Amino acid sequence: MTADNSASPADYYSRQYNARASIPDHPHIFTRWQKESAHVRRTNAGLFDLAYGESSGERLDFFPANRGGAPLLVFIHGGWWRSLDKSDFSFIVPGYRAAGFNVALTNYTLAPNASIEEITRQQLRALAWLYRNAEQYDFDPQRIAVSGHSAGGHLAAMMMAARWPAFASDLPPDLVKAGILMSGLYDLAPVLHADFVNVDLKLRTEHIGPLSPASMPQSHPARFLTAVGGLESDEFKRQNALIADLWKAGHVGDIALPDKNHLTICDAFAAPGHPLFEASVKLVSDM
Repeated sequence: MTADNSASPADYYSRQYNARASIPDHPHIFTRWQKESAHVRRTNAGLFDLAYGESSGERLDFFPANRGGAPLLVFIHGGWWRSLDKSDFSFIVPGYRAAGFNVALTNYTLAPNASIEEITRQQLRALAWLYRNAEQYDFDPQRIAVSGHSAGGHLAAMMMAARWPAFASDLPPDLVKAGILMSGLYDLAPVLHADFVNVDLKLRTEHIGPLSPASMPQSHPARFLTAVGGLESDEFKRQNALIADLWKAGHVGDIALPDKNHLTICDAFAAPGHPLFEASVKLVSDM
């Protein structure tokens, strides 16, 4: 499990997964994101807090492309399913709008007020709502890609594993055509031991299989990219390699990010010219 044989599972996994504790300037990064995102919302056309479900957490922001019938890139934020907000990530939008895409950022009810199972169902509702409303918002329902970071990477992978016709009979099996999975959690078994977060998540052993993308196949071989920061922990790197190997039929590449940590990977995703951004644009454009 670890070279430090004296460490308990709780100690080991808490160190491995407590990304904020390993990034001393994380408050500065969050503040910068919030400022940049507020500027984006002031200066870009957008529809905010569209309701895709009945609870207050079931809201999304939609930033339209400059042309009709363009692809849709959905972004699901992280924060251990218990923190942050879609509005904190508006800074990713300008580059992808400039590339010709619509962008939707989804929220969900945060733990402990919702379980991971319910949060996953909320994201299913969000994607289904977007698919059904494609004509109203003038995007191509046959070209939907999903992206996510950290806990959002888990949720994006769950959308790629979803059996959509079983969720609702009007949905196609290939609703999600492509994915971008960044620093995600695909095997939830270690989270059982990460006490700093499981106090809110309340995961138990019986939840692990049904909520771990690594324990299920893709519902269809949608093409996807993976990425993890070179400065991230061994466990985040293991998780990244795991999903790439298990879903190899759809995996088109892993983007090396030697100088990025668990948070600055999002800056790379947002930055035109960066290999992660450029690979993401190509993946969505080729759907």
